[in-house]
Amino acid sequence: MGAARPGATADRAARTPLRRRAPHSQWPVVCAVSLGGGAGAAARYGAALLWPTAPGAFPWTTLLVNVVGCALIGVLLVTIAELGTPHRLTRPFLGTGVLGGFTTFSTYAVDIRQLAEDGRVGAGLAYLAVTLLAALAAVWATAAATRRLIALRRAR
Repeated sequence: MGAARPGATADRAARTPLRRRAPHSQWPVVCAVSLGGGAGAAARYGAALLWPTAPGAFPWTTLLVNVVGCALIGVLLVTIAELGTPHRLTRPFLGTGVLGGFTTFSTYAVDIRQLAEDGRVGAGLAYLAVTLLAALAAVWATAAATRRLIALRRAR
């Protein structure tokens, strides 16, 4: 191995992608996501207590929670994008935290497996498709409606 040529370190540094922020500067974001996630998960648990799914029944509560959560994500993201610059912790707290904790695609997967294990493969496949389509439609519809409402508000 020969000696490094002059400027090799500077060349390497120029080719190295920019580093992310130092880990210690991410603590506010981590805390915002954690607090929001706790609130969202508590709300989801409350929904399950208010509208429990009987063993072997179709998981309507989980379906509703996921569709409502996705609808709220559509409203949130358009509002943030269209109405200026919110506080830097707004999206991590509300989007990733509250709505990420509220929606429950892990329970959705468990529900599908449980329906299949109970011999209700058709219901499991229907649940798989309906949840996916309804969640995507909810995001699209609420995002479009929110954009229209903001445009009407600006036109006044």
